[in-house]
Amino acid sequence: MSDRLLFWIPTLIWATTWHAILYQLGETSALHSVALRFGLASAMLFAIAHWRGELTAQWPRLHGWLFFTGAVQYGFNYLCTYESEKHLASGLVAVLFSLMIFTNAIGGAICFGQALTRRFLWSGVIGVVGVALIFWPDIAAASAAPGVLLGVGLAMSAVLLASAGNMLTLKLTRQGVPLVPLLAWTMGYGSATLLLVATVSGVKFRWDSDPSYWLSLLYLSAFGSVTAFLLYFKLAQRQGAGRAALVGLVIPAIALVVSAVFENWRPTVVSALGIVLCLAGLWGATRPDSTPAIDPKV
Repeated sequence: MSDRLLFWIPTLIWATTWHAILYQLGETSALHSVALRFGLASAMLFAIAHWRGELTAQWPRLHGWLFFTGAVQYGFNYLCTYESEKHLASGLVAVLFSLMIFTNAIGGAICFGQALTRRFLWSGVIGVVGVALIFWPDIAAASAAPGVLLGVGLAMSAVLLASAGNMLTLKLTRQGVPLVPLLAWTMGYGSATLLLVATVSGVKFRWDSDPSYWLSLLYLSAFGSVTAFLLYFKLAQRQGAGRAALVGLVIPAIALVVSAVFENWRPTVVSALGIVLCLAGLWGATRPDSTPAIDPKV
């Protein structure tokens, strides 16, 4: 599959998951919903790995790292994200998550010796400004919200955890763990982590009888987790974690188009300018540039 498809397929999928998650906000708690999402995704990935003959016992020594990666990437990352949205508007959380362009790029430079170019960094800044403009009303109202500093702290913790999970996943693939069983184990461990947190916190499971809840859960598991993460990490393996994180610039813009169709959202001049800047940042970041801003060999 081409790098272009590896970029755009998970981008389009994750842009639509924003709307799908709305159907998850029912009787079942967020902790249990996310645990169900990744537990179901894990089962699907194990089935694929079994069909491909990739379930072997040649790396049992790595299960400690698999558990740690799953807890970080699919457990505490999502826990911090959901908790941050109790104190911040989802738009501001999206802006903070677009900073993964930089945390992933820096992580790639430190862990894998991937050079950073000035063009990439400046294009990333332009893209993040674009995301901020898209959600400007949320940002402007954030200062008046109670617990805003706690929310920002939780969201930034989620960003750092997500980037750490990216680095750990890519590190494990370089140690010989095939990507499909790797994601199967880590998503399973992430689901188990969330269930443990729910149990310790005394959050009881409540069955949601609405069919839309279970249909959206199936979509989030099969496409938002299995398909999107598989293609995203394949892209990260080929082009580096920083470039893969560029999906965060485009997802908000596409998500707003979905919102306009299904939720009657109407664009403004400021949000339209933000979308233009997001696309300009993406274009600039993907242009060739041989001048490193940070050379990992130094």
